[in-house]
Order: sequence, then C-alpha cells, then structure tokens
Amino acid sequence: MKKRLIEVAEFAGVSEVTARRVLSGNPVVAPATRERVLRALDVLGLPRPAAEEKGRSPLIGVVVPDLRNPVFPAFAEAVAGRLNKRGLVPVLCTRTSDGVSEANYIEMLLAQNIGGIIFIGSSYADAGAEQGAALKAREVPLVLVNPADENVDAVRISADDADAVKQSLTHLSGMGHDRIGLLVGPVGHVPSARKLAAYAAFWKDRQVPSEDWMPLVGHALFSMEAGVATAGGLLRNGATAIVCGSDEMALGAIRGARREGLDVPGDVSVVGFDDSPFMGAVDPPLTTCRQPVTRMADAAVEALAMRMQGHRVEPGVTLFQTQLIVRNSTGRPGRRL
Repeated sequence: MKKRLIEVAEFAGVSEVTARRVLSGNPVVAPATRERVLRALDVLGLPRPAAEEKGRSPLIGVVVPDLRNPVFPAFAEAVAGRLNKRGLVPVLCTRTSDGVSEANYIEMLLAQNIGGIIFIGSSYADAGAEQGAALKAREVPLVLVNPADENVDAVRISADDADAVKQSLTHLSGMGHDRIGLLVGPVGHVPSARKLAAYAAFWKDRQVPSEDWMPLVGHALFSMEAGVATAGGLLRNGATAIVCGSDEMALGAIRGARREGLDVPGDVSVVGFDDSPFMGAVDPPLTTCRQPVTRMADAAVEALAMRMQGHRVEPGVTLFQTQLIVRNSTGRPGRRL
C-alpha cells in the first residue's frame, strides 16, 4: 500500500501526506488538490475512497470503430482536446486486430466508474446487449457522433448526410452528368440510408424513373477494397460519376475506374465524404464533402458535460451542414458519353 500511495502522490504532484489525507477523507485538503489525487486514483486503476464512490470518475471513454479511416482519429483528437480543457481524461477505445472489442472496453470503463462515453461512428448497441444494458442501468452519460443506427433515445451529433448528397449531385449534374452513381455503406447503416433517401429524392424531383437510377446504387463495407469492387459494377452499368459515402470508398472508386481502363476525371468523376487528412494530396486531389469536425466535437463535449452535471439534454439528433470542397477528381463528362 505504501508503494501505491507514493505512485498516487507522484502522479498527482502532491506529498504523500496530502495523498493520505484525501484517501482518509480529511476535509482540510483544497478541492482542486483533492480532485488531482482522485484523478490519479482513477488513472492508476485504484478505487476511490468510500465517500467518493457515488461520484463519477473524470475518465471519459472515446469509442471509435477503428483507426484506419482517417476521419476517426481526427474526431478522436478533436474530442480529446476539448475534454482535456474541461479537466476530463479521454480514454481511447477502438477495436483491435487481436479481438479486443467495444464490449471489452465497456466492461473496463464500467469498472472505473466512468464519467461518460462519446461514441464516434458507432453506438452503445455495438458494445453488446449485456454491456449496453449495463450502461443504461448505471445511467452513464452518453453522446453519439455519426451513429451507425437509430438510437432514438440518445443525444446524437451527426453530419447532414442528405445535404451532402444534394450538394454533390448538384455539382455533378451542373457539369453535365446525368448517370451519377451512389456508393454507400451496408444496408441498415443510418448515415448511408440518409444519403440514399436524398439521392432518390434528387432524381424524383427531376422526374427520373427509379429504374434508371437504381442500377447505379451500390452498397459496400467502408474500405478501399470494397470501393474498388463495387464501383466497377456501377461503371459497367454506365455511371459517369460516383458519389461515395466516405473518402476511403472514393479512393477505392478511383482505383476501380483505373482498373476499367478509365481516367479520373477525364472519363469518370468521383466525390468523397469526410475531407479526411491528405485528400488534397492524393492523385487526383479528391473533391469531397467536409465534415465540420471541430464544431461537431464542440457540440458533443458540451452535451456530455451538461449530462454529467445533471442537466437534462433532450434525446435527438443535431445535424451539421457539410461543405463541398471541389478539387480535381470531378470534371465534365468525357469520351464515355
């Protein structure tokens, strides 16, 4: 125990005497100093004093599906910075190749009396039925950023997928494209469903029959490889442009076009979604809809902080408009027409 006391004191930047006073519940310790010691206990995985057990830890889970898609690290970095400014400690949780899942992380977070969780690109449903039930039973404050499913009872911060598709289609049709494909995520993925609904509405407004545009819709996993395969089918169905559900998919679509012997943008135009880092440096630089990552992170952390302070935040979705960033992957229809 002596060794643990020394570790806590060193981490908190206080003397052993002060650390012992906090652990014993001595009221003479200043609140800010007490909080540093309690935070040290949380980080080192040690239980808080009995008098503190009812309070929540300042540890905040930041859960992302993976770190390969560049937009997830961008969101995680933005959220973590804003949590730090509030004196909260972000804990990054992501699936790993050796089988560590959201469920494993949720169990560990619950054991630390976690202060709250921000899910990015997933939801507490992905944590598993047992862990999701535990989060609800413990009333852990949650905020979902771009959740993959409905979660109607949760606070949600999302990009306006429908408006992003409308911007992309308006841009491409304005350049003369009328055979525009849509490449989005799996059926049932909520952001993809919103994009598909906007795509269908766009053509309906122009009185284009569904049998003309339905062959130009492709569903795939969010990966470059899936983008290659699915985009190839859309191109063979006559698409001269493709609007994609992510930048990773868009890069796959460009590779798929080249495998078909086509040039981008000479023969095929491609639009991504996210404006992930380095999309201006790929070949060709990618036209894409930029998510307002910093503003969405601000909203997510603010909502979580309010819930942690006991304020009621009504469940529902807050949509943030994207911005179409036009680069060199789009152009007028080429020789394929």
